Amino acid sequence: MERKYVIGLDYGTDSARALVVEAHTGEILASSVKYYPRWKKGLYCVPEANQWRQHPKDYLEVLETSVREALDTCPSEVAANVVGIAFDTTGSTPVFTDSTGTPLSLLPGFEEDPDAMFILWKDHTAVQEAAHINALCKSSAVDYSQYEGGIYSAEWLWAKAAHVLRNNDAVASKAYSLVEHCEWLPAVMTGVTDVRNVVRSRCAEGHKAMWHEKWGGLPPEEFLVQIEPRLAGFRARMFEQTETADKPVGTLCPEWAERLGLSTDVVVAGGAFDCHMGAVGAAVTPNTLVRVIGTSTCDIMVASYEEVGDKLIKGICGQVDGSVIPGMIGLEAGQSSFGDVYAMFRRVLEFPVRKSLPATSLGGILTSEQMETVVEETCDRILADLTAEAERIPIEESTMIATDWINGRRTPDANQLLQGTIAGFTLGTTAPKIFRALVEATAFGTKAIADRFISEGCIIDSVIGIGGIALKSPFVMQVMSDVLGMPIKVCNTDQACALGAAMFAATAAGLYGKVEDAIAAMNSGFAKEYQPCEARHEKYTLLYERYRKLGCFTEKELYR
Repeated sequence: MERKYVIGLDYGTDSARALVVEAHTGEILASSVKYYPRWKKGLYCVPEANQWRQHPKDYLEVLETSVREALDTCPSEVAANVVGIAFDTTGSTPVFTDSTGTPLSLLPGFEEDPDAMFILWKDHTAVQEAAHINALCKSSAVDYSQYEGGIYSAEWLWAKAAHVLRNNDAVASKAYSLVEHCEWLPAVMTGVTDVRNVVRSRCAEGHKAMWHEKWGGLPPEEFLVQIEPRLAGFRARMFEQTETADKPVGTLCPEWAERLGLSTDVVVAGGAFDCHMGAVGAAVTPNTLVRVIGTSTCDIMVASYEEVGDKLIKGICGQVDGSVIPGMIGLEAGQSSFGDVYAMFRRVLEFPVRKSLPATSLGGILTSEQMETVVEETCDRILADLTAEAERIPIEESTMIATDWINGRRTPDANQLLQGTIAGFTLGTTAPKIFRALVEATAFGTKAIADRFISEGCIIDSVIGIGGIALKSPFVMQVMSDVLGMPIKVCNTDQACALGAAMFAATAAGLYGKVEDAIAAMNSGFAKEYQPCEARHEKYTLLYERYRKLGCFTEKELYR
């Protein structure tokens, strides 16, 4: 059999990675990870205002360099036999465009305007707009958020659009349409020059834009203008239909075929969100909860039409036909911060290292380059040393309890106004005890999500973890297993999202009749399985009630 290859591209928060995969076996031939250059410098972001924006040039530059680098490490015949390419991205990550589908930040006069750039999923500047949308949904004859858990989030498309239009006259006067990141990349690759021809993602629009066939697609014009009058006309200029990611949107246009070193015969698949393609890469099946664990988490399940029936699952991020596997209902939940919780604590502990250490007598002995090396090596050790100490602390010896809402709460029941809480400080409190409480908090947040699915009638028989934390943090994964009281299998690759994208590329290119066939042939298997300890689970069950009480107090008394 002639060997055929596909490329899966996974656009994460900080970086993008390209995976070259043998399409019949799932063998990974090469990969390349590139960090977004402008994002890495912190450009266009204002953390204290919860503003997180990314320039489209970052996306295009890392696309070309990552694909080229990955292909350069492969045998020479591989590039000539690549038949498909697919993208997953974070979401909701929309951008305003002109009529050609060009992001406004690529037009003269808007190059440095953050509102003309992609509004990253973690951007929470639109909290007020989300609250307004929720009030409108509840007072409307039709609740357009009913298939999105019944609570519209500040992380999603219409809230972000309304916020920008309301506060930026220049962008509002130029904006013609809205496009999600996972829709824009395939459109660029296939040479689309009319935004009306951009193939829209069932995954993105179903979960984040209130698109549903029940009311004819997007919410009606009269509802959208109640959100923000400047949304007038957008619905007509956007789209009516959406497509699942297993379908081709076209082939590589000559410009991008040349830039990537590929043929114009390469099929470009539809786009979707990283966690949804990651679940496919992890070989998701019904009754399985797939946790995509990174800076935040996304929790994905699939269910048959018969199992879901007429149920409306409350407080999650949506139930969408075909958003994960075509022919099944995709269910999404997640935490707004997971790895970001640990990163936050690391930054707190870095302060004396970065600020005070260079000012000590050591600063007069070492050169600036030597001091920088010492500082960076010390900071790089913080989480590893914390972990080593924290996992030696018996559960019953820690007085600390924390919530995981450092960046608000995504699910269950979205509330981006919430902030994290840590309680139980004593004179005996240490950094490892605080860190252990934060690890336990992220595990308790996991249990809250699992409990919500179960209480809404979804069966969870197994849990799969994917991503760098799942593979590299045994302490975190064991605590999660103990809190859930469930085994957790860890996917054998840390590139499950890109592998899932490769599976969609292979299906769109016609090598497989359906995504399930690609999963069966191309999955990577599992590297490890964590088993819960019953004794620790019993102790954590008691601590979980303290977590719930602290969360209830935090939400009702501090952030009413």
